[in-house]
Amino acid sequence: MRQYKVYKSTGEKELFVPQSPESWASVPSGAGSVVVTLDDNRSYQQMDGFGASFTDSSAYLMNQVLREEQREEVMRRLFDPQDGIGLSVLRNPMGASDYARTVYSYNDLPAPETDPEMTRFSVAHDEADVIPLTLQALMLNPQLKLFASPWSAPGWMKTGGSMLGGQLKSEYYAAYADYFVKYIQAYAAHGLKVHAVTPQNEALYEPLHYPSMLMLPEAQSDFIKNHLKPAFVKHGMDTKILCYDHNWDRPDYPLTVLEQAGDEVDGVAWHWYGGEASAQTKVYEAVPGKEVHFTEGSGGEWIPPFEQAFSNVMRTGIEILRNYGQSMVLWNMALDEHNGPTVPGFGQSTCRGIVQVNQQTGELTYTLDYYALAHFSKVIRPGAVRIASSSEDEDIRSVAFRNTDGSLAVVLFNDGSVTANVDMNLREEGLLSLKLESKSAVSILISP
Repeated sequence: MRQYKVYKSTGEKELFVPQSPESWASVPSGAGSVVVTLDDNRSYQQMDGFGASFTDSSAYLMNQVLREEQREEVMRRLFDPQDGIGLSVLRNPMGASDYARTVYSYNDLPAPETDPEMTRFSVAHDEADVIPLTLQALMLNPQLKLFASPWSAPGWMKTGGSMLGGQLKSEYYAAYADYFVKYIQAYAAHGLKVHAVTPQNEALYEPLHYPSMLMLPEAQSDFIKNHLKPAFVKHGMDTKILCYDHNWDRPDYPLTVLEQAGDEVDGVAWHWYGGEASAQTKVYEAVPGKEVHFTEGSGGEWIPPFEQAFSNVMRTGIEILRNYGQSMVLWNMALDEHNGPTVPGFGQSTCRGIVQVNQQTGELTYTLDYYALAHFSKVIRPGAVRIASSSEDEDIRSVAFRNTDGSLAVVLFNDGSVTANVDMNLREEGLLSLKLESKSAVSILISP
């Protein structure tokens, strides 16, 4: 006899609520029902998991502003697979991002000093908040994988002499590769394995009000092929290298890097701030065998009403997974009541964290992104393999996986304007019938 766990969100007042069997087992099926068919004879990518980022701002808020009992609670609810939602991927900035209290790298020097031998490299900044929280997350979830991305090289390596804008000077390609090696070694010394890196966050975006660095595809190919990968090989490192780390609207960039440095590249990292998730499949099919990772997407005040914002994460999350995504990582793990802290001079932030930490009151709030991530992470566990799923109605969006323990994980979202009765089937076997209200989400875990 199959066992079912069902979690449902119907709106702001009902978010990821466990459902008793009586609440859905009696829903009539048949005429008028939408059939969702699962086919585990067709399989696709294997999942690493879901998560967010311990930016400097997030780590500071969670480690220094929250009281100890609050921090223990939120870490458990974020990372514990049993008592929480079991987040299993972190994508942490290497140095300052836009969400940091100061602009810093791991090797800051006053002009005109340089340090190509990396003798003054140090991750001391991260030892205060980022590393302790990452270690605690790993303790709560031993399956955790750590990704890392820089927003900029140290200023002395760049054309403008600053971490704000500019490009990496070609004479410092080797030094920058050593910068990555030192980072991986320093984190290993703290007991943290870096699973994957990208050479540059949002390599085609060069804002001048927070750390950034323009890195054109030809430059990234050269850096990876002739410097970064050889440095990893030299030091016996198996850390994966993902290229691009930017929006869906420029698949030509990763295609260029994969053409020029494909043997040294393990996969592609994507963001959702432009284009469509189908770009992931386009590149995957053009260069088969390369991993597909979604490494940043933030919700925020530009999608103000709750329903639209929650629906966006559910709808887009399903599309990410249906387009070969092996990870789905949102942005800041925590922000404050002003959507910060941000680097000095940033201006008004509109991003939303997974949780909110009010710096004035100390109040901890779980945002809609926490519950949207829960719909995926709680049932789709690391190592799960996606199986085919299809719906008779395009408004009933679906994605399905088989976990390593044999259980089936299914996420459904009703993107339509009316309630639907849904019948879910596997190989001619009726699995479950349920009612799905407009703009509601349901996650289902079915025992073998």
